[in-house]
Amino acid sequence: MKQILGIVKPARLEAVEQALHELDHLPGFTLFNGHGHARGTGSHHAYAATEWVPDAHDCIILMMYCDDAHADDIVKAIKTASHTGKPGDGMIAVSDVDTIVRIRTGDLDDDAV
Repeated sequence: MKQILGIVKPARLEAVEQALHELDHLPGFTLFNGHGHARGTGSHHAYAATEWVPDAHDCIILMMYCDDAHADDIVKAIKTASHTGKPGDGMIAVSDVDTIVRIRTGDLDDDAV
């Protein structure tokens, strides 16, 4: 099983949600509002004082769990829908998960997702 964590621009959220809902198997996802600081802009990845705009760094954090077989399709959907080619498009992280328990039913692992 995998945990997929995506950080995307709020302006791309609708496209990401649509891409995910078009997948044959989507286990569901959770969204968080985020606020962060990118590593910088330009070729040296350093901010100049005139580039600093604190309100410009809002993001959406997308979290989901899935079986191993569907992880690549989910990552591809998020990447394709959130890509603009400009700095700050975001990141996607995929991690292995040992155990998942659905609290309501007590289902474990693949049955839980």
